[in-house]
Amino acid sequence: MKDPMKVKKRKTAGRASRRLGLAAVAIAALVALGAFLPLSHPGGVDVPTLRIEKTEFVRRVPAQGELKAVRATPISVPAGVPGPFRIGWLAPDGSLVKKGDVVIRFDSSALEKRLVDAEDDLRGARLQMDKEQLSGLSEVRKLEKDAAMARVELENSRQFQKKDAGIFSRSEIIESDIDQQLAIEREKHAEGSQSTHRRLTGTELDLLRIKVRQADAKIQQARAGLQALAVTAPHDGVLILKRNWRGDTTRVGDDVWNGQPLAEIPDLSAMQAEVYVLEADAGGLKAGKTATVAVESAPGVTYPARIQRVDALAKPRIPGSPVQYFGVTLELSKTDPRVMKPGQRVQATLLLDERKDTLLVPRQAVFDREGRSVVYRKGRHGFEPVEVKLGASTMGRIIVESGLTAGDLLALRDPTRPAGEPAPKPVQRPSAPPAPPRGGGVMITIG
Repeated sequence: MKDPMKVKKRKTAGRASRRLGLAAVAIAALVALGAFLPLSHPGGVDVPTLRIEKTEFVRRVPAQGELKAVRATPISVPAGVPGPFRIGWLAPDGSLVKKGDVVIRFDSSALEKRLVDAEDDLRGARLQMDKEQLSGLSEVRKLEKDAAMARVELENSRQFQKKDAGIFSRSEIIESDIDQQLAIEREKHAEGSQSTHRRLTGTELDLLRIKVRQADAKIQQARAGLQALAVTAPHDGVLILKRNWRGDTTRVGDDVWNGQPLAEIPDLSAMQAEVYVLEADAGGLKAGKTATVAVESAPGVTYPARIQRVDALAKPRIPGSPVQYFGVTLELSKTDPRVMKPGQRVQATLLLDERKDTLLVPRQAVFDREGRSVVYRKGRHGFEPVEVKLGASTMGRIIVESGLTAGDLLALRDPTRPAGEPAPKPVQRPSAPPAPPRGGGVMITIG
């Protein structure tokens, strides 16, 4: 018969050993679980992650603008006639014109008044010349008479000079000598005055001749202006009026100056698009990049194009607006005259970057740490910071040039901060509209 005390002791020892075994298993499980939990963040099980894979990167930016002709014949105010001109009649904007058709007529009242004034100036200058010539001739003749009288007096003084001291007194002899010297000086003065007056008269006449030539030039200009009051079309085409920075065209009643461009007749066989790109989207914008153009009046049809020229400086399209744009000229691969007309609005899409097999990460996965771009990669013992070199970007994704490999698992929020705590803003890069996914893809896992 078994001893009850021994049986009880064996049962107690068995229960104790089982408790120790369960405790050991629990400890081992906790240790094993700790090896898989992130060590670098509190409560890391709620950190969303992203497994990055190589995919295609496409960066496109939108632009808006209008069509313009590659070649156009300017219509300007006549260059040889000084202004201003006043527009009296103007052909409608966008009207079809034939060679020789009148497209602009200027008001003749100002030119007619200018012609009348110039003719009055010419008549006045010629009358003044005649008056000056007559006055000068009269004065010269008077001076000639004075000189002749002086010569007669000198001859008489010499002929009847009192020299004999036996006949004349000393005072009479001295007075006779003085009269003779006075006659000599009068003759010299008359001859000098005559020469001076001739020179003055000649100078006055030269000045009046200049006035006559000026008045005659004004008359010729006014007559030429009257002959150029009608501006005709040099060839067939569509008349496109020039617009100012507000988009307003020249109107009837406006004053214009010689040589000022007023309109143009474009060659409709070759068109180009002038569009505007936001300064923030202009990264990588340069000549040679491809684009597509769609005319707003013909939706659904796109035309291939190429960037021909980019403005050197960004400028606001509206005065006073802080938003700046780069002007871009797009060369169209072909022109469809049935659809394309100068001034039509267009929507363009510019392809600024396209790469295959690139690593893309979301912006929220990149953090700035003391001036370095850092992502948190998940490893065997939790998340570890990895410095990366960034490349081009879209609105939501950034290319990683170096620092990561395909298959890496990245944290989509800062794992060093508790869940719900505000994190610093992610690294900012020049943004652009997001490119549509083409080939490849990304897999998002939450763990």
